[in-house]
Amino acid sequence: HHLFGRGIVASTDDFGVLGQRPTHLELLDYLASRLVEHKWSVKAMIKEIVMSRTYRMSSVAGGDGEEKDPANLLWHRANVRRLQAESIRDAMLFVSGRLDQKMYGRSVPSYLTDFMQGKGRPGKGPLDGSGRRSVYLSVRRNFLSPFMLAFDAPSPFNAVGRRTTSNVPSQALILMNDPFVVQQADLWAKRIRGQATGNKERIRMLYEAAFARMPSELEMDASLAFLTSQAKLHGVPEDNDLPWKDLVHAIINAKEFIYLN
Repeated sequence: HHLFGRGIVASTDDFGVLGQRPTHLELLDYLASRLVEHKWSVKAMIKEIVMSRTYRMSSVAGGDGEEKDPANLLWHRANVRRLQAESIRDAMLFVSGRLDQKMYGRSVPSYLTDFMQGKGRPGKGPLDGSGRRSVYLSVRRNFLSPFMLAFDAPSPFNAVGRRTTSNVPSQALILMNDPFVVQQADLWAKRIRGQATGNKERIRMLYEAAFARMPSELEMDASLAFLTSQAKLHGVPEDNDLPWKDLVHAIINAKEFIYLN
């Protein structure tokens, strides 16, 4: 479920008679036996699964599989999946160079906007959570992070086996306007300008960090043209932080930044 986006039994909250039947009965038995052989090591099982050919398949549709298995229940290809809220936030911290990868320790108080008022309002935490991974952010039931909620982080009132994955306008608005996103875009722009001098080299580094690939010729030309237009708009040279911040912010807003292909 967590590796592919759907479990062998899709109804993760109900394995009983009212739940969905397994799509791969023999595979379920095989993985169960392998788990025992691995001495119940979940890490060993994860390694075996992610190194499989099935896990490494492309999400590009085509061929006889689409006609025979249009819902892709039999995994003839990968499914395009959106990152979870925590992973999106951590990805921004990582590319900006702000991510603190230290493990363990106390939780970090959540950042509270001026609109988050009410009885029992806790102390206000730093905007970027001190760079800590999202798993270390404190969760207050009455003061939940708007960023996390926009990307379907479940409310802590109930156990949730499978999260919903929505595609709503608030997500685009969060990526454009949230102070945390703007802050990380600014940090990433400064970081990339310090790592390379040539515009093309910087753009290649941006694409590699954001999308794990190099930009196409069309994307390179579009990025260079965008830098030029934004520099003119701000009345500054192209090597200034402002046009680079705008380019970085645009890359964060690309669907490819928050989706797995």
